Amino acid sequence: MPVYEYECSACEKVYEVQQRMVDDPLSQCPECEGPVTKIMSRSSFQLKGGGWYADGYASTNGEKKKDSTPPPAPSSTPPCKTGGSCPCASATS
Repeated sequence: MPVYEYECSACEKVYEVQQRMVDDPLSQCPECEGPVTKIMSRSSFQLKGGGWYADGYASTNGEKKKDSTPPPAPSSTPPCKTGGSCPCASATS
């Protein structure tokens, strides 16, 4: 059920009331029976940071997801230390 805030113009009290959306707004203060007005209140819901999905829901342990591509397979031949075109690479293939 939504919570609405009202302010009484007679006693200047601000109070919250849970009402269904189809209910008519209040017109009298429940304490002094003075006229009330519905006021706009701030929402307590805030989005901060890099994004709510990436920060809190992208992984199970709270860390950001890492790249899922597997690392390259290790080569069976060791790399040549001379650089450039290596004659030993063509001899072992």
